[in-house]
Amino acid sequence: MAFSKFRDDMTDELEDQVARLQKEVKVLRKALGKRTAAAYDDGRDVAADVYEEIASRLSDAMPVLRERSRVVRRAASDHPVTAAVVGLALVGLLVGLMSSRR
Repeated sequence: MAFSKFRDDMTDELEDQVARLQKEVKVLRKALGKRTAAAYDDGRDVAADVYEEIASRLSDAMPVLRERSRVVRRAASDHPVTAAVVGLALVGLLVGLMSSRR
């Protein structure tokens, strides 16, 4: 009889501990959910700021880029052999850089 009383006491104690642990896990899950949501919001805000900064800089640079591309296009059409040689040199440079990284 003493053993069954001890076993019952131990079972009750273990059930109480499990119940307390379940409550603690629930609280931790809520806290983690709040932190995750806050981190997601912060990340989204940072990404939006970066996107706006890039878009702003690109919109400022677009007129210059368009003009320079017209100049390059004109030079390539005026000097096609030189443009082909420069293009091949750039391709060779890129291939050399990519192969040296491996």
